[in-house]
Amino acid sequence: MSQTWDATLRASGYRVTPQRQLVLEAVTKLDHASPEEIFAEVHQTARGVNVSTIYRTLELLEQLGLVTHTHLGHGAPRYHLAAEAQHVHLVCRDCGQVTELAPEAAGPLVTALDEEHGFETDVGHLTVFGTCRNCRAAAEAAVRPGTGDRGPADPGTGSA
Repeated sequence: MSQTWDATLRASGYRVTPQRQLVLEAVTKLDHASPEEIFAEVHQTARGVNVSTIYRTLELLEQLGLVTHTHLGHGAPRYHLAAEAQHVHLVCRDCGQVTELAPEAAGPLVTALDEEHGFETDVGHLTVFGTCRNCRAAAEAAVRPGTGDRGPADPGTGSA
C-alpha cells in the first residue's frame, strides 16, 4: 500500500515526507481515528510533529483521494483510507462501538429511498445509530424477568 501512496503523492507533485508517511500509517493502523488520535499515534514516533501538521496533512491526503472522513457522532470527524471507504457504519450510542457492514447490507433501504423518493444514497457516508448487541443484552439482563422492574429486589418486601 505504501508504494501506492508514494505514487499518488508524486504524481500529484508532492514529496513523500516522513510526516505524510506517518499520518498514512496511523490512519491505516487506527481506522476511524480522530485527528487527535492520529496525532497521538504519530507523536509516539515523531515528537517534533505538531497537531496543525496532522490537520494540514489530512486535508491534503483527502484532496488527493488517499483518505476520507466521516462523522460518527457529534465529535471530530473520523478518518480512514479512501480505498476502504465504501461501507456502512453502525454506531452504538451506549458504548461507542463502530461496526462496519458491506454496502449491500443497506440494499433494501437504498432501493426504497430511490423508488419512493428518487433519492440516490451515498452509502460510503451512511451511519446508523442505535444500540449494539452487547449493550442490548446488558440492558435486558438489568430488567428482572417477568416484572419489568430494574435492579435487585428488596428481599423484605419483594419490590425493587
